[in-house]
Amino acid sequence: MIALPLAVVFLFAAAQQPVPQQPDPASHQKAAEARESGRQAAIHVNDLAGSIRSEADARAYVDAVAERFTDSQMQSWMTRSIRHRVAHAEYEAVSDPSHLIPEQRVVNVWNAYVRELDGPEDTLITVAELHNLRDAAYTMNKRMWKNEQFPQSLWIMPDIYAVDAEGKVANGCRAVEALKLFHDMFYFFQNLEAARKRVQKGVLVSDLTRQWREPAGPRPQAAKAQLSASRDTKPVLAAEIRYVQAHGERDYQHLLERLYAELFPSE
Repeated sequence: MIALPLAVVFLFAAAQQPVPQQPDPASHQKAAEARESGRQAAIHVNDLAGSIRSEADARAYVDAVAERFTDSQMQSWMTRSIRHRVAHAEYEAVSDPSHLIPEQRVVNVWNAYVRELDGPEDTLITVAELHNLRDAAYTMNKRMWKNEQFPQSLWIMPDIYAVDAEGKVANGCRAVEALKLFHDMFYFFQNLEAARKRVQKGVLVSDLTRQWREPAGPRPQAAKAQLSASRDTKPVLAAEIRYVQAHGERDYQHLLERLYAELFPSE
């Protein structure tokens, strides 16, 4: 289930080629076309996320996201029944703010997952930490999406987030947003560690960026550190590997299905 890191493959391949080869114009052109195709796909999916008016629109959005991740480890939520639940929850969330997925439910499901895997105690999260993480992700993704120096991609789409009347993340999540949260906490737990530090200091990234735009007063000295990750670790991934080795893929899949049912309960 866990593939050999691509970095190892690249390093090994480089060792076999002591003499750099001349750039291939055709390869450069192909890579540029692939990047542009990915950018256009991201724009299309982001537009779908921001224009849901019916459950059919929500299903089209969820299907479009799933189609873009057919080769990734996010495949576990792509069964037809789970897609239906995700699309229904997505439509409910955008049509009525009272139907947003409560942050407490997201926290409960994540913590249940960590406990089932017998993961480290410090990978359990609180609502305040989750909200701070969401605030940082939405704030920075929105800025990067509009910045021509950053390529628009599926990972920084801003319209997947639940936002309140003031333009800040709401106190509940949309469905695809919740799935991305789980992905990010699984693979980039250092971002949650950074959010934990900001909670302890009582700051939000959205507040920091607002201060940066204000002409009066110096920029906060600690802002840069608060936006950076503390360390690059994947403690939950290690726990998942141990769980699969002990229980097998089928039990792990059943665990995910049970947790998805808790996250997206049927009516």
